[in-house]
Amino acid sequence: MPRRTPHRTRIRSLRESAGSLALMAVFVFTGGMLAPVPAVAAAEPAAADYCEGQCADILPPGTDGSATLAEILANQLLGTQPAHADDQLGPYGALSSGYPSLTDDTLDQYFNDASFGVPDDQVASVTRPRDDVTITRDKKYGIPHIKGTTRYGTEFGAGYAAGQDRLWLIDLFRHIGRGELSSFAGGAPANQGLEQEFWPQAPYTEEDLQKQVDHIRETAGARGEQAMADAQAYIDGLNAYREQAKDGRYFPGEYVLTGKIDAITNVGEIEPFKITDMIALASVVGGLFGNGGGGEIEAALSLLEAQQKYGVEEGTRIWESFRQRNDPETVLTLHDGSSFPYAGKPDSPRGMALPDPGSVEPEQLVYDREGSAATSATSAQNTEGAQSTQSLKDPVKVSGRLKPLQGIFDDGVLPADLFSGGASRKGMSNALLVSGEHTASGHPVAVFGPQTGYFAPQLLMMQELQGPGISAHGVSFAGVGMYVQLGRGQDYAWSATSAMQDITDTYAVELCEPDGGTSTKQSTHYLYRGTCTPMEKLEKRNAWKPTVADSTAAGSYRMQVFRTNYGIVTHRATVDGKPVAYTSLRSTYRHEADSIIGFQMLNDPSYVRDAKTFQQATQHISYAFNWFYADSRDIAYYNSGANPVRAANIDPSFPVKAEKAYEWRDFDPTYNTAAYTPPDQHPNSVNQDYYISWNNKQAEDYSAANFSLGAVHRGDLLDGRVKKLVEKGGVTRASLTRAMADAAVTDLRGEQVLPELLKVLRSEPVGDPALAKAVQQLESWQAAGAQRKETSAGSHTYAHADAIRIMDAWWPLLVEGEFRPGLGDDLWTALTGQLTVDESPSASHGPTGGHAGSAFQYGWWGNVDKDLRRVLGEPVEGALGRTYCGDGSLDACRDVLLGTLAQAAAKPATEVYPGDDTCDAGDQWCADAIVHRPLGGIKHRAIQWQNRPTYQQVVEFPTHR
Repeated sequence: MPRRTPHRTRIRSLRESAGSLALMAVFVFTGGMLAPVPAVAAAEPAAADYCEGQCADILPPGTDGSATLAEILANQLLGTQPAHADDQLGPYGALSSGYPSLTDDTLDQYFNDASFGVPDDQVASVTRPRDDVTITRDKKYGIPHIKGTTRYGTEFGAGYAAGQDRLWLIDLFRHIGRGELSSFAGGAPANQGLEQEFWPQAPYTEEDLQKQVDHIRETAGARGEQAMADAQAYIDGLNAYREQAKDGRYFPGEYVLTGKIDAITNVGEIEPFKITDMIALASVVGGLFGNGGGGEIEAALSLLEAQQKYGVEEGTRIWESFRQRNDPETVLTLHDGSSFPYAGKPDSPRGMALPDPGSVEPEQLVYDREGSAATSATSAQNTEGAQSTQSLKDPVKVSGRLKPLQGIFDDGVLPADLFSGGASRKGMSNALLVSGEHTASGHPVAVFGPQTGYFAPQLLMMQELQGPGISAHGVSFAGVGMYVQLGRGQDYAWSATSAMQDITDTYAVELCEPDGGTSTKQSTHYLYRGTCTPMEKLEKRNAWKPTVADSTAAGSYRMQVFRTNYGIVTHRATVDGKPVAYTSLRSTYRHEADSIIGFQMLNDPSYVRDAKTFQQATQHISYAFNWFYADSRDIAYYNSGANPVRAANIDPSFPVKAEKAYEWRDFDPTYNTAAYTPPDQHPNSVNQDYYISWNNKQAEDYSAANFSLGAVHRGDLLDGRVKKLVEKGGVTRASLTRAMADAAVTDLRGEQVLPELLKVLRSEPVGDPALAKAVQQLESWQAAGAQRKETSAGSHTYAHADAIRIMDAWWPLLVEGEFRPGLGDDLWTALTGQLTVDESPSASHGPTGGHAGSAFQYGWWGNVDKDLRRVLGEPVEGALGRTYCGDGSLDACRDVLLGTLAQAAAKPATEVYPGDDTCDAGDQWCADAIVHRPLGGIKHRAIQWQNRPTYQQVVEFPTHR
């Protein structure tokens, strides 16, 4: 029987609080959709569990992510929440204020018990979709514990539970992956923007998707066969729930609001799911969190600007100093002196294909706009016959706030800034692990998890899977949850952070005409190993009509990309006067689901038995992730990814000529395969004294494709705190969690850069009273820990509020004042296009957008720190190519800082925090606050900002098999 909390109780409370008219409106709109009462029975016996109650986790806002239309309208009209929709939000949010007094005994106030099974007195319901599987849900949070007597039944149950908790979300994401969101959910500009962002990264045909399924079956042996059988069982379970929910009229209400099903007659369909949908889903997940590299065109353009200003030799040297490929001062996950060279700068690069200045044009994506598509927010950027400026890094900014009843999705069924930041958006997770040598118990302790953003419902889904060859509890991305992807096994736990090493390259394919004529930048043939070869044109047509929830007028448009053997065309230009197309080729292209084998192994208790077998399992994951492991004896680390072996002396930071001599070693475009670096060349370790990761540099000489890994990184906030704990010894779960939580409310600029700023300011007395007051406020804030934290739980007011306001206003001004005069306008613009200046919690213009939680990953903190230390005459390793603040003069630099500080101090809170759909202008706490972005009809309250994983585990295993 399907699991739904009875709505009759909810509707009775609505009548009592809002009157019978509201009740009648809800009932009419739902067509009487009331779910059946779930059965209650004894739970199945728990599997072997060696954590002994010392494993805990949390995933806000809550388990239930499938609201009926009645629940959606009640939420919109009356503010009520479905059961288990937001019950993990409170404990999660409370840690930001409660952590200073945290003990091992009070961890359960902020985290769930992640033990296997459900005690009999905690069983809320038991569902048996088949005779060989049960889905037991607990009373506290409604988490599905799936136990099967057969492998098929276990996976069927996983799919069925996914339908119960995330049916609408899974449907949304398969359409995003297929580039069909606007046809599915309406043509609001936000929906158009998202399909334009994701489809060009993986513009697969149905044949392409099926080939990936077949490739796994054919090349991965018995595990590949099992993986596809598991996937089919999962899809069968998902479809079984889909059919029952439709027939029983308790399906997600968004299907009514988007016109898919008639609320009164129940006419309409929820399209059946198939395995290829999972490949489309995996392409979105992998593109968000597991890819690395790209951006070579932008890097080339900024290098050309540096060379234009300073000359080739000096300009290259200065550009490299900002690039920070191997900064000796940056924080490392492996701090034991080990080196893992990869993707570094060659001494004598060859094959570079830098564009001629002014010749680069982005490839047009959108054509043939009609109706509302021609007048939408995107139409000015993507019109037929005009060059598109719509970028994967700049999705359309349109409010995602839901409106009551009619027009509920006028701004898009998904927020337009849902995944803002393009290539720079990836990587928001952290990990803290301490070896048993330094803990109170003698057993390792780990606090870790992925930061996948804050959504309603969450992209991740919590579950327990127990069956033949499967024993795990944790989370999986909705729709690809046949295995737990991050969580714990019987006597071990694992997690990941985005690694972002460079697995994507840009090639310059020389254009040609098949008849031998003169090529142009718009030619659609290219030279492949000496032969003029046609590009493959891929198209996606979308059309929509107004719906109950989205009153956007009817419209349509067409997306188009060209595919070559070297990847998807992204730009056109000339190189040495010859027309070329620049293409993007990533090693995981056409391999979106290959990583399924690694996840299968991580869930298999007969495979993962120790740190070594854990590392061997993660070697089968082709996406770029940092993997962490803890059991009762060891902690371990492995960096996964299909790292292509490049030809000798290739510089992966820049475009490369598309010639055989410069291809990846053993490159075969048929399935996009190549030679990959062996496991021992990936950063890896067992039992280092401690590990931290917050998307920082993995190891010495291991290059990532971004400019952010400099002298100051948010990883420093973890590293300094964990190092102190290790030096003191006696680390506990609570003390390691406190270290994480303390870093989570700390302003990186205030802790790591403000001391240098104050040294410059205090190099002479500050005479102006207003400036002296501002400096004193900043000093007091810095001395108190530079935190963005409430004065007391629920106060919605920061301690040192004025100092925080000043820093938020000052930082962009001081960075520009420090660097722009020396760099010049063009180079400043190019470099800040590569690395944003600021990503504070309230910086809605930053890579992650507003209210996103994750902050301080990308910014110029390291550049400012190095430059100021040069001005102060302090030691600097890996200094910038020049000194910029005041052209190196301490007095002049001080004048720059004082001048910009005066501007900042004078800015009122209403200007620093201008307000948005969530917050009033001037509301500092709200400007920072985390808001779960609605992916459907349910919305939640905002919570205090904290820079922390979305899903998080706290584990300490006392025993082992």
